Amino acid sequence: MIAASISDYRALARRRLPPFLFDYIDGGSYAEVTLRRNLADLEAIALRQRVLTGVDQVDPSTELFGRKVALPVALAPIGLAGMNARRGEVQAVRAADAANIPFCLSTVSACPLDEVAAAASRPLWFQLYMIRDRGFMRDLLEKAKAVGCSALVFTVDMPVPGSRYRDYRSGLAGAPGIAGSLRRGWQAMRRPGWAWDVGVKGRPHQLGNVAPVLGANSGLEDFFAWMRDNFDPSVSWRDLDFIRQTWGGPLIIKGILDAEDAAAAADAGADGIVVSNHGGRQLDGVPSTARALPAIAEAVGDRLTVLADGGVRSGLDVVRMLALGAKGVLLGRAWAYALAGGGERGVAHMLRLIEAEMRVAMTLTGAGRIADLGRDSLVAPHP
Repeated sequence: MIAASISDYRALARRRLPPFLFDYIDGGSYAEVTLRRNLADLEAIALRQRVLTGVDQVDPSTELFGRKVALPVALAPIGLAGMNARRGEVQAVRAADAANIPFCLSTVSACPLDEVAAAASRPLWFQLYMIRDRGFMRDLLEKAKAVGCSALVFTVDMPVPGSRYRDYRSGLAGAPGIAGSLRRGWQAMRRPGWAWDVGVKGRPHQLGNVAPVLGANSGLEDFFAWMRDNFDPSVSWRDLDFIRQTWGGPLIIKGILDAEDAAAAADAGADGIVVSNHGGRQLDGVPSTARALPAIAEAVGDRLTVLADGGVRSGLDVVRMLALGAKGVLLGRAWAYALAGGGERGVAHMLRLIEAEMRVAMTLTGAGRIADLGRDSLVAPHP
């Protein structure tokens, strides 16, 4: 298959990954209502086509947290993304660097922070959850500073993991011990290309950033158990003081869906927020990002940088998010599919597709610059 879109990369990922990994990146929580809303509501946003606007030069570059970037996008943090290709986060960060966009590494990545930072030519962003062991959190923050991370993304919508039925059906969750290993091993054997390139040559398979505290118990079978046992549901706005004591750089709060919470993030001194429902992977039935974004951008857009994710499958979707009020967009499944479907080259190609599609959409809406995109770019101001 020749990939011409992110949907094509999704099809390639389904072919190449063992089902337990594909379902992990592709699925959502419960009945996946919010997962579907993210896609459908964003797709339904009608852009206002304008003609004879004299836009012969389009500049999709912008600035995010003090860095001039080629596109208003970043690669979002994705747990276990490194299992989609051999040392996958390393491949992805190289593609992001070449495109001059930010890459954000997840706390629960397969490759550890120092390995990914060593492969990067530009500073990373690092994503952190609130973990019960504050000493371990402090160690992670110190390591992020030591390798030169330029921004911290603090995820607040996962005090406990969501219930994701696909992960139980596939054997990634709820299948400990030998039975689970055999189940996943059988799935891997049916994908011999992945089994050799990633399963054999891509070792070690572990949660790279948490391996120091897990010791020998740091394999895939321990992924959900570690999150369930170590994420802290008692987290509150007061805990931001703890993070600020160690981290002095830009702080981005990820997982905001309500305007009151957005205002609280601004009051707490956050430099940015990500309007997000965790890709429909946490509380099912909540609003899509496209529906939540306009009110939040209106409430706090002049106080901090508003980013958004959820349902973005094209450069057209990026333009829609920007028109709804975001200053930047995090790409999640888009790069995970591309990594699984084509490795570093796949991620680089996906970013070129995003740019080309953005340029067409900007030209046909009369927007020569990112700053020209706003509510006037929409047929109606709200979804």
